Amino acid sequence: MRDHPRLPTSPGFWRSPLRGPWFTSVLGLVLLAGITVLFVTGLLSYAAYNPDLSRVNDTTPDKGILGFYLFAWPTGPVWLYRFTQGVHVTLGITLIPVLLAKLWSVVPRLFTLPPARSVAHALERISLLLLVGGGLFEFTTGVLNVQLDYVFPGSFYPLHFYGAWVFFAAFVAHAVLKTPAALRTVRGRLREDASPAQESADSPVSPDSPDSLVSPDPDPPTFSRRGALWLVGGGSLLLFLTTVGQSLGGPFRRTALLAPHGGADPRGGPNGFQINKTAAYAGIDPAETGEEAWRLVVTGRTGTVRLSRARLLQMPQYSSSLPIACVEGWSTADQWWRGVRLRDLAALVGYDGDPPDVFVESLQRHGAFRRAALRANQVADPRSLLALHVNGEDLSPDHGYPARIIVPAAPGVLNTKWVARLTFGDL
Repeated sequence: MRDHPRLPTSPGFWRSPLRGPWFTSVLGLVLLAGITVLFVTGLLSYAAYNPDLSRVNDTTPDKGILGFYLFAWPTGPVWLYRFTQGVHVTLGITLIPVLLAKLWSVVPRLFTLPPARSVAHALERISLLLLVGGGLFEFTTGVLNVQLDYVFPGSFYPLHFYGAWVFFAAFVAHAVLKTPAALRTVRGRLREDASPAQESADSPVSPDSPDSLVSPDPDPPTFSRRGALWLVGGGSLLLFLTTVGQSLGGPFRRTALLAPHGGADPRGGPNGFQINKTAAYAGIDPAETGEEAWRLVVTGRTGTVRLSRARLLQMPQYSSSLPIACVEGWSTADQWWRGVRLRDLAALVGYDGDPPDVFVESLQRHGAFRRAALRANQVADPRSLLALHVNGEDLSPDHGYPARIIVPAAPGVLNTKWVARLTFGDL
């Protein structure tokens, strides 16, 4: 019986015959495309929160140059945020098996000694640490956010935002160095059943080098490298099929087994669609939302007006067919909302022309986003409403009775429920 090394710093410790440049290169090229899409859609999601508009929308301090791309998020098409965030969350979960397989394929390199053979090698190892650590951090915090498990310290938004830039910078540096070799390896069409000796001969790295991916003393193979890729792809497909339904909505929602949080309004009927936070969770006192007690306070250029729900119902009513889409990736089908246009409320306080930005405050006591801000283009859109009804019925308490904001293409958290005050003007 052979005496195998017991320390992971020895190349002979890692004996899987599946490791090799072809296997790692294929996984790396999949991640190159997937993570690039994740980064772009993540930046778009961040822009949709309009973080430059008001500090209440985003708590990221001192974005500086990292906020160079921020822009006024458009209000059309109405499914825009539903699509971009659905892609971001679904793709992120789908790529988890690929990321884990890629890390497994290169794990021997993390234990090579000496840890730094030169200054250049030391810089490469540091970038690798940022790449691996950043990748695990971004994927872990993203999955926890989807499940509403905020066990990490601090706010999700700045943590995920800064983490994304650190990770992607390391990812770009790694891609620039490794992509040409990966493409050459894949083009070489190494056989999936190649022996370690054959793959070592095709590898640009000597098998005796500490940077080699091929084991110098492999175990007997049990299945091929191509079979291993099919296994990884099957895992990704399974995660895709059990996640994508939360973005598609409708009957597909039943397939979203990995996104169990948030259910339909228990009363069913016209209000029987997806909710994230109930009135009880938000600390809404029913006495505050009654006809006699509740008043909407609207402030602007000419002063302040207080409007009862009955007074709002006497104003011109408009309807919009809009979905709700949240950062966690879930969305509803289009719902038929009816209420007062935001731009008409702005006109009540002196903004007859182009309306300005608006600061929205809620009766909500518990949880984040008790306040939010909307840009002028969102206020001006005729489909942006202070909704009083949905699908022909009064809003239910869990959907924001007596009034809620609904804006086309905006993240769900900006569609504030249980609205108490609207302040129009410079924020």
